[in-house]
Amino acid sequence: MKNLKLFKNLTVQVITAVIIGVIVGLVWPNVGKEMKPLGDTFINAVKMVIAPIIFFTIVLGIAKMGDMKKVGKVGGKAFVYFEVVTTLALIIGLFVVNIMKPGAGLDYSKLEKGDVSQYTQNGGQGIDWIEFVTHIVPSNMIDAFAKGDILQVLFFSILFGVGLAALGEKGKSVIDFFDKISHVFFKIIGYIMRAAPIGAFGAMAYTIGHFGLDSIKPLASLMMSVYITMFLFVFVALNIICKLYGFSLWNYLRFIKDELLIVLGTSSSESVLPRMMDKMERYGCSKSVVGLVIPTGYSFNLDGTSIYLSMATVFLAQVFGVDLSIGQQITIILVLMLTSKGAAGVTGSGFIVLASTLSALQVIPLEGLALLLGVDRFMSEGRAIVNLIGNGIATIIVAKSENEFDEAKSVEAVESMKTAV
Repeated sequence: MKNLKLFKNLTVQVITAVIIGVIVGLVWPNVGKEMKPLGDTFINAVKMVIAPIIFFTIVLGIAKMGDMKKVGKVGGKAFVYFEVVTTLALIIGLFVVNIMKPGAGLDYSKLEKGDVSQYTQNGGQGIDWIEFVTHIVPSNMIDAFAKGDILQVLFFSILFGVGLAALGEKGKSVIDFFDKISHVFFKIIGYIMRAAPIGAFGAMAYTIGHFGLDSIKPLASLMMSVYITMFLFVFVALNIICKLYGFSLWNYLRFIKDELLIVLGTSSSESVLPRMMDKMERYGCSKSVVGLVIPTGYSFNLDGTSIYLSMATVFLAQVFGVDLSIGQQITIILVLMLTSKGAAGVTGSGFIVLASTLSALQVIPLEGLALLLGVDRFMSEGRAIVNLIGNGIATIIVAKSENEFDEAKSVEAVESMKTAV
């Protein structure tokens, strides 16, 4: 009976699914490749409700906060934190890749490469920043929701929330109505999450079956360097930040363990965005802060992506024997501080942003991107997990700085986690 109850736990189900997916991908690679629709369908089901959940959460967060000065203050603090911490991630990435030198001594001509035309065509000339900024403002509200364009949905949601808050008492009935609808969407995401193990199995079986483990052996050093850097960033840099703000990184990680496992299986932090909002509220953050920080962080607080971009750039320089000076590496940081923020609004973000960075530097051949195709999928899990962890911590810190954090609620959440099976 106890074993049966244990297997009903989402954590156990996802771990089991991921392990089975790895086995199927290794033993029956052709079968593994056919499992891709399972992972894609699960991600699509989650994406189906992301736009409306972001809309209702942001609108309710702003409208219930009421004071527009406070909204601006919370948003300002979040953006400052995002920029400081992502810059720290970039610096740590550059430091580790220069120490470990994963690209030194690799023979580019002998490594497995892939077709990168789809990335270099879109990103080879760099991101058009005027187009990127103007793209944030949707020409059609319905189209923004239909395409699931997070930045455009964010922009419209903020405007709607400000407008609703300005109505005062007249808008109370709308706020109550929206509050009830938001609960319906969270119920829907609860049903979808029951299929998380199936999605995790399909995504992992396809990844292993399609790419195999042999294809990544020559680039294992880069993978190891990236994962070491992410480990240092989370358990040293973020741990210090957590201690400074008076909460435990370990308790927080244990509290979101289910979400971390789902991200591990699906390689997408978007797959748990609605659940993270709910979890952060249960952990003690106010609904208004969660509604502003979490969705914004998904666009602008990409710690894991920043680490990957900085290390991949220097890795390719090492492979091609390009000796980057200190000045050039500082330039990399400055360029990535901008280009990494463009990742959220571009399809195939990792490669296109990396392509735009290489184009801006003009010292590393763009065809070097082909080297990364074989291992990118294996590092995307790490990027997504670090992005997720970083966004949750950002939410707690902003909530604490605004006295919008319920310590009693946090203690209760930690205790309930310890007593849970």
